[in-house]
Amino acid sequence: MNDIIEADDYILSHISPEPPHLEALYRRTHLTHLYPRMCSGHLQGRLLSMLVAMIKPRRVLELGTFTGYSALCLAENLPEGGEVHTIEIDDEMEPELLELFGSVDEGKKITLHIGDALTIASTLPGPWDLVYIDANKRDYVAYLDAVLPNTPSGSFIIADNTLWDGKVFDTVANHDPQTLGLDSFNTYVAGHPRLETVIIPVRDGLTLCRVK
Repeated sequence: MNDIIEADDYILSHISPEPPHLEALYRRTHLTHLYPRMCSGHLQGRLLSMLVAMIKPRRVLELGTFTGYSALCLAENLPEGGEVHTIEIDDEMEPELLELFGSVDEGKKITLHIGDALTIASTLPGPWDLVYIDANKRDYVAYLDAVLPNTPSGSFIIADNTLWDGKVFDTVANHDPQTLGLDSFNTYVAGHPRLETVIIPVRDGLTLCRVK
């Protein structure tokens, strides 16, 4: 455990710094919200921002906003005219998120949708150049099926938490709905004929899929 903590500290001190407004948001999330670990944080946030800079998507869809950290990271390096549509199921988060997105330049590129991610994702018009899945772990396969028709060849789909604290390694011992949902998703994307897939062991596991 000490080796892991030491590695994390080393990595965070040798990557691009966390922007001040995201550092403040991360701290506020931990002080004022339940399950603050759901917030992406420094390392994953810089990775998402860099992936956007590499992929250069014009239209991004995020399933699961939470406190808005990842949405802001996805918006950072968008090309001119790019947009992020993010879906959050908790309607009590709406005022806080709208205030946040209105307070920073990146937020002007973000459109917030409140409601069930599966329902809303099926109604939003594509195409999507990048989709980030970080909502109900039980429904990851359903999310993928909902967005895939609107993700053309060359698009990317990223899914968070796909290693789930290692619980997916043993679904006999860990057979809760979230673990089984993520394991089913991992198996599904690995064999999907339209996807090239790699799992990046960052934090709780980040799966990166390229649509063929």
